[in-house]
Amino acid sequence: MADTVLYEVNDGLATITLNRPAAMNAVDIEAKTALRDAVQAAAADPGVRAVLLTAAGDRAFCVGQDLKEHVGLLAAAREPGSGGEAGRTSVMSTVREHYNPIVRALTEMPKPVVAGVNGVAAGAGFGFALAADYRVVADTAAFNTSFAGVALTADSGLSWTLQRVVGPGRAADLLLFPRSIKAQEAYELGIANRVVPAADLAGEALEVARALAGGPTLAYAAIKESLAFAAAHTLEQALEKEEELQARAGASEDHAIAVQAFLDKERPTFLGR
Repeated sequence: MADTVLYEVNDGLATITLNRPAAMNAVDIEAKTALRDAVQAAAADPGVRAVLLTAAGDRAFCVGQDLKEHVGLLAAAREPGSGGEAGRTSVMSTVREHYNPIVRALTEMPKPVVAGVNGVAAGAGFGFALAADYRVVADTAAFNTSFAGVALTADSGLSWTLQRVVGPGRAADLLLFPRSIKAQEAYELGIANRVVPAADLAGEALEVARALAGGPTLAYAAIKESLAFAAAHTLEQALEKEEELQARAGASEDHAIAVQAFLDKERPTFLGR
């Protein structure tokens, strides 16, 4: 992986760290490509049982698109011989080439993802955080949709995830009128699952992620799948899906281990299968 994104796997936990603190972890093409590759690698690795997505520094988790690079690409696309509208369309292909694959990998991988939000999460950075299954947020962090402020619409899944977390009305408000959502308000809106002192963020996020990495991985995968399915289907369809997924979870080694541990009054040691 590139230095702009650090990737490490230890004891079943993949830690992915955005590493452009001087740029508030804004993602240029190199960083977006590296992040996409890292998330897809974690999703495909059977030895990874949970993922921690976080960032270097204490100012920002990710402020989204690197606008300096973006402005340069747009200017180049206006140059004679660049293809005009086709050239500008090519610049915006980053949604298809980078953001969409990143969000799909985060949301569809059969293992839990924790976002350790150490600072500002704006634009695509907000989208990446909401694509995680659980968000541990520093009390100094903040969220901002940002898109309308630069005359763009939502990407990185925010049109889907944000309204499911805060409701359609609040989602429209936050997208139409971008503003900074402080950590406590983010908690009250359901954006943050846990708010911790900034100095404790790294340790708290790691603790949550390690607990999930040591848990019943197949059950977590089924929970993710059931929530995603139920969001777009009827109750009857969701009940049928629950039946299917419960049969799968019930056949896992971890379920047998958990039941036996309960009977023996012991703490289960899950194998992730």
